[in-house]
Amino acid sequence: MILRKIRLERGWSQEQLSELSGVSTRTIQRIERGKKASLETLKCLAAVFETEINHLQQEQDMTDPLTNEDRAALSKVKEWMQYDDGGYIIDPSLSAQERDALSYVREIKGFYNHLIAFIAVMLLLLGINLATSPEYLWVVWPALGWGIGLTVHGVGVFEIFSLFGPEWEKKQMQKRLRKK
Repeated sequence: MILRKIRLERGWSQEQLSELSGVSTRTIQRIERGKKASLETLKCLAAVFETEINHLQQEQDMTDPLTNEDRAALSKVKEWMQYDDGGYIIDPSLSAQERDALSYVREIKGFYNHLIAFIAVMLLLLGINLATSPEYLWVVWPALGWGIGLTVHGVGVFEIFSLFGPEWEKKQMQKRLRKK
């Protein structure tokens, strides 16, 4: 089927096609891998693509599953949908240095969000503790546990010391490559 080709020509992800057609993403994946589609599924997809059902049933030449048009469309989709480690979309116009700086700023932002959540929750727990049992400050225990996690997060973000830094990664990669 040429479903994948038509979808990529329009610049749609499988998820977008799923939302527009009412066909599950899993079903679209199966059809694109060559499985047969039901008549009802074909009707839904034909309506979204504004084409005839028999057009969707045409077989694509399987000697090269990706045509140049497919590759160009896929390249554009990949360019639009690049993500960094934090799950943010990467702006392709940024240089590598700018992307690294943006990534670092986002890590710092994540730490400060973590810190604000810690303070807010601990103040709430302190209020509950003082209201229910002021003679025993049990709030110290969750503060201690979460505080350790917050400290580890801060040490990692601000690179106070690096247990698993670039040197460690490099050594691990070399070790793995020697095994193979």
